[in-house]
Amino acid sequence: MIVVAGKVVFTELSELVDPEHTALLIIDMQCDFIEPQGRFGELGIDLSMYAQFKPRVSELLAAARHSGTLVVHVQNTALANRMSDSSAQIRFNLKMHEGARANTPALIYTVPGTPGHGFAPGFEPQGDELVVSKYRSSGFWGTNLDLILRSNQIKTVVISGCTTEGCVESTARDAMFNDYYVVIAADCVASDDRAQHDASMLLMRHRFDVAQASEIGRVWHRTGAYPETE
Repeated sequence: MIVVAGKVVFTELSELVDPEHTALLIIDMQCDFIEPQGRFGELGIDLSMYAQFKPRVSELLAAARHSGTLVVHVQNTALANRMSDSSAQIRFNLKMHEGARANTPALIYTVPGTPGHGFAPGFEPQGDELVVSKYRSSGFWGTNLDLILRSNQIKTVVISGCTTEGCVESTARDAMFNDYYVVIAADCVASDDRAQHDASMLLMRHRFDVAQASEIGRVWHRTGAYPETE
């Protein structure tokens, strides 16, 4: 750590992700986004990055649970009949996957009560783990996420999930604007568009701390609660 203008600033990963003041945000690990039978899978969108990153997200989630790190599942939500979609949000959705969508209406996905809104197998909340519903890309916009984090004395958020250039980056930016340290778990974020993923990661590496899941796991192991793995 360093001191700047009398303010203590964390600089080491061990300081940043100390379980005492860290929350793991699991962004949108929902069937509509990452499962073949979900809305995006039905459109033929490339989900290969998600298949690759699921085991690493699972390991990071297990590490958080064993170390006592606060776990928050962020769940994208869209009300039926587009009741949560403004005209601008519909236009935003029209820009998504135009090629796959062809001339069909703007995408609608993750509607409560549909299978696609649910968390993908293996990523369901356990016990008293928190779930935050969001209606826009950022996990902070119009939600109680900031209240939950501050109520639990959280200083750092470790961000994982999807999509890198969308809900992950939007949540990371708003976390920083709300004065949280941000650590991107680099191998635990993914997209259905690798070029956009790469562009987003290039940007985020210049704005946030970025670490591999194994590096974060080693810090959590040193708390004495998480069994170290190779």
